[in-house]
Amino acid sequence: MTGRISKIGDREVRVVLYEAANVMLTRPVKGSALKRWALAVAKRAGMRKAKVALARKLAVVLHRMLRSGEAFSLTGRATSAA
Repeated sequence: MTGRISKIGDREVRVVLYEAANVMLTRPVKGSALKRWALAVAKRAGMRKAKVALARKLAVVLHRMLRSGEAFSLTGRATSAA
């Protein structure tokens, strides 16, 4: 059963991540490497799968930020959120 959305985890978190991915892909976001990556996925696999892939990538980024204590930076430079 590959290529499906897992139902594991908190439902509300999955919904919010998917909505965030939807907004990133459908509204103008300037200079976003994540959006460029997701649009490349959309060309290969379709917009629905791109939204799911972007939602998962957002979850990974957020988890990494929580673990390391770094703040988000659009430029990609690590900054400590002390």
